[in-house]
Amino acid sequence: MIELAYPIVEIRERQEGSVAQLFDPFRKRWVHRTPEEWVRQHVLQMLVQTYQYPASLIAIEKSIQVGLVSKRFDILVYDPNHTPWMLIECKASTVSLDDSVLEQVMQYNIGVPVSYMLIVNGPHCYGWQRKNGQLLTLQKIPAYSV
Repeated sequence: MIELAYPIVEIRERQEGSVAQLFDPFRKRWVHRTPEEWVRQHVLQMLVQTYQYPASLIAIEKSIQVGLVSKRFDILVYDPNHTPWMLIECKASTVSLDDSVLEQVMQYNIGVPVSYMLIVNGPHCYGWQRKNGQLLTLQKIPAYSV
């Protein structure tokens, strides 16, 4: 398991009728405040603030094709050459990071091949590096090389 160092994050929130929302500074819009979105926002802030990943090279919740099926990834980080580099699947803290979550991110990896994959549910994080046809377990979040 990868140990996470979340920064202190102030998230803007509001209530629109019966819908709780939070402001996503990356997408520059209000989104539903779901438990998964809460995790996603903290992971994004950690990547940018703690690990110095460039916010301009991070895509959030975009559609991809996996065979004939359209899927939606949570976070995709590009390398400095704008090549997909790392996929991150976020889950609510109540969701166990089991084999089905790993299979989900591996399916996304078919549509968007990357070197690194992470699955996160808030307190827990697991990661892998694809290298020479093998999946190597990560002990820490990879450093971003500019």
